[in-house]
Amino acid sequence: MRISLIVLALLTATTARADDLLQVWAQARAADPLLRQAAALTGAQDASAREARAALLPQWRLQSSELRETGGARWNATTSSISQTLFDLAALREWDASRSLASAQGARLIAAEQSARERVAQAYFGLLSAEAQLATARANEDAFDRQVREAETRFQSGLSAQVEADQSRAYRELARTTTLAAEAQLADAREALVQLTGAAVPAMQPLQPLRTTLAALTLPDDADAWSARALQANPELQALQLEVRASEQRVSSARSGHLPTLSLGVDTQRQRGGGVPLSDAGRTPTQVALRLTVPLFAGGATSAAADRAGFQREAAREQLEAGRRAVLREVRARHLAVGQGEAQLRATAAAVAAAQRALDATRTGLTLGTRSTTDLLLAIQTLAGAQNAQTQARHRHVLALLALHLAAGSLGDTELATVNALLETR
Repeated sequence: MRISLIVLALLTATTARADDLLQVWAQARAADPLLRQAAALTGAQDASAREARAALLPQWRLQSSELRETGGARWNATTSSISQTLFDLAALREWDASRSLASAQGARLIAAEQSARERVAQAYFGLLSAEAQLATARANEDAFDRQVREAETRFQSGLSAQVEADQSRAYRELARTTTLAAEAQLADAREALVQLTGAAVPAMQPLQPLRTTLAALTLPDDADAWSARALQANPELQALQLEVRASEQRVSSARSGHLPTLSLGVDTQRQRGGGVPLSDAGRTPTQVALRLTVPLFAGGATSAAADRAGFQREAAREQLEAGRRAVLREVRARHLAVGQGEAQLRATAAAVAAAQRALDATRTGLTLGTRSTTDLLLAIQTLAGAQNAQTQARHRHVLALLALHLAAGSLGDTELATVNALLETR
């Protein structure tokens, strides 16, 4: 089987527009607080890795003391201490864990960018869907309003009963409630886009809708291939894998608390003042020491830390397995949605054509007396519903493809530009 994605066969690249999908994405990329939060967390984790590395680098401290004896003698002592860790396996493994967590946060930043692209597309096509739904509701209401006027004219001419006009009026008022609901949904859809871009609603330009003439582009239809790609490239899974590695490194760090540490130190002291003994006056003694520290007993803290790190490692492993299963489920669900999209588009297009023919035939039948007003009102409703279903199916099909790329970890600017090429040029 081959899965067909409905895309436009364009021979030339589309030009940049202020109200197309790519431009909205550019605005959201600069203003989306969730994306900026992910970037800030990445910077914080990078700083944590540098902080962990500092324990393995040279340390230099300078201390100055002002001393005074009971008899009145005073002097100043300045001490310089330089130390360098030669062996500290716990600190080394902690640095490794911090670097792994920094890489995990970097993967999460990539995931946040891909998620932001999908959220922008959702908001973009959500607004287009709301606009289309409102247009359909208003057209439906206008059609019922015309039917009310026609029914009243026929009643006044004695060609129909009052009940026909009342029935038409009831349908019109019900259509009015649908229009009001569509207006509220449109306002909320605009706010959803503002939430991402930060732009004021009055400053937003009309969005480019999807083109109506589309051609089919075949894509690989193997769900297993998409699943394998997701397991390799999904940045959320990569982050979870790196967190498992970090937890293992922290287990090693905690267990290394039992091991000795070795460091090299250079201490220099200089004393000045009347209280300095004559033997030390004018001298700057320097000591070079090789320090071996062997932990003997810490009240059980080292063992407890190792146990805690072990439990955290198991939790990270289970979280990775849960994430893997969730990704596989999402890939298969989105793959199925893309596969069914073309069939849904064909079905809704056929429904619109059939509903239009039925409406035309019903209008003719009403003139000839073979159809009732109720038949006409239902035909109008059926056409409006079919048109709305067609628009929603087109939007869902495009969004399903983007969601599939998101689950597979491949939703980049190229995929967004491919969808952008489906928009009309105004």
